[in-house]
Amino acid sequence: MSEPRTIAWDWYPGTIPINAIVDETAYVETTYSFHLFHSERTEGLRIGRGASTYLGTMFDVGSRGRVSVGEFALVHGARIVCDAEIEIGDYALISWNVVLMDTRRVPVDPCARRRALERAALHPDRRLDGAEAADPIRIGRNVWIGFDACVLPGVTIGEGSIVGARTVVVESVAPYTVVAGNPARVIRQLTAEGDNK
Repeated sequence: MSEPRTIAWDWYPGTIPINAIVDETAYVETTYSFHLFHSERTEGLRIGRGASTYLGTMFDVGSRGRVSVGEFALVHGARIVCDAEIEIGDYALISWNVVLMDTRRVPVDPCARRRALERAALHPDRRLDGAEAADPIRIGRNVWIGFDACVLPGVTIGEGSIVGARTVVVESVAPYTVVAGNPARVIRQLTAEGDNK
């Protein structure tokens, strides 16, 4: 049996789950990030080489969920709600209060939603059972997502793109594109070298 994985400087008395694979060069600020981590997959989370997750980041991962954080990616205080799969690419920058959600966890239909809330009230942990279909999110390499943005189920954000602060992303974003607004609209195109078109 292995020793519990704690963080020496952590203010929270938690542990890193056994199915969370954290590269030895990665930085996890607190085990509180795993307070809502319920993945039962063999690998429910992978944090790559040189990646960082800072205070306020929450891995709200259901039993069938899997999250991967790419090499040298930085996640600063985001809420990651995952019941299927969320991929964050290498060198991605995810700002504070960003929400990435591959599931809504409750039905859109009001009657079905009421039944789901009644079931949650009877659940031992009083949580939603994640019975709603989830649709994976893919965040490409070198993507920057500004603070308070929300990325909804099924969205892919292409390599090198920028999502403006407080943007709600409901559709996939092409590579090297700047989007902003609610819902997200294309503001401009970028080149692979970073020059504006």
